[in-house]
Amino acid sequence: MRSSRLVLASAALAASALFLTACGGNSGSSDTSSTAAAGGGAASFDPTTIAKDDTIAALLPSKIASTGKLVVGSDTTYAPAEYIGEDGTTPIGYDVDLAKGIAAVLGLKADVQTADFTGIIPAIGTKYDVGVSSFTINPDREAQANMVEYFNAGEAYAVAKGNPKKLSGDDICGLTVGVQTGTVEDTELDTASAQCKTDGKKEITPLKYAKQTDVTTALVGGKADIMYADSPIIAYAISQTGGKLEQLGDVFASAPQGIVVSKDDQALTDAIQKAVQKLIDSGDYLKILTAWGNEVGAVTTADVNPTVS
Repeated sequence: MRSSRLVLASAALAASALFLTACGGNSGSSDTSSTAAAGGGAASFDPTTIAKDDTIAALLPSKIASTGKLVVGSDTTYAPAEYIGEDGTTPIGYDVDLAKGIAAVLGLKADVQTADFTGIIPAIGTKYDVGVSSFTINPDREAQANMVEYFNAGEAYAVAKGNPKKLSGDDICGLTVGVQTGTVEDTELDTASAQCKTDGKKEITPLKYAKQTDVTTALVGGKADIMYADSPIIAYAISQTGGKLEQLGDVFASAPQGIVVSKDDQALTDAIQKAVQKLIDSGDYLKILTAWGNEVGAVTTADVNPTVS
C-alpha cells in the first residue's frame, strides 16, 4: 500500500505483519456507516452522528458545496483501512469512516469510489475531489498534490505461520517478496533488490499485484516467501487469515499518511485540513480509529504538506 521507506535488504530491517481477506475490486459508494469488517469484527462508531460545522463548510469551493457530496477516490482492497464489505458493494474501513466524518463536518455526503491505487493522484481535481487511500506522505507525492496529514503507520513483513523457512527481515536478498504495485513498498523493494546485487547477493524476486488482496493470497498459497506492506495492513491480514500468517520482526520506518487534495485548490485543501482537525479536537477521530482497532496510528495535528524525508 502505501507506506514509508524500506530499509535496504542489507541493513537491519525489523519487520512486521500483514493484511486481509476482504473482497476487492468492486466499484461502489456508500453514505451509510460501516457496521462490520469483512470476516467479522464490528466497527462501533457511526460517523453519521457527526454534525456540520458551518464555519468550516463555508470554506468549500462552491463547485463542491453545490453538489452536496465529497467524491473520494480509494483503492478498496486494503483492509482494514479501505475495502469492500461482505455485501460485495459497500466500501468500509477506518479511512472510509474518516472520509464520511470529514464530509459530515463539511455538510456533505461522502461518495467513496473504488479506484486503482496508482490512478488516484492523477485524477485528483477532475474525477475525485480528494484521495483517501493510506497514502504515505513523501516528497514525490507532495510535489504532485497537497497532502493533509491524518494518520501514522509503519511498515512490516509477514510470513507463513511458524516461519517454516526460518527467514529474517534483516536480509531478504534472494527471497520472493509479495507487494502491491504503485505503493511506496513497491519502489523500496526495487531499491532493496538493486542493493542486493551491489552487495554480491542474489536479487529479490518481486511478486507484484495490483490488489493487496492478491498479495495476501500469494503468501497464504506459498507463492511468496514474505509479504511487505504497511503495518496496519499486515496486522489485519494476520487476524483474518485463520492463523496462517504471522508478523516477521518489528514494525519499522513509521511515517505519516495524508489525504490527497489538488494543488490547484487551496480552498478545498483548507477546508479538508480544518475538518480533520475538528474531528481530532472533538474526539470523533479517535473514536473512529478505536472502533477499527487502529488508535495507535492517531495523530494530534492535521498538518498540510509536513516536512518528510
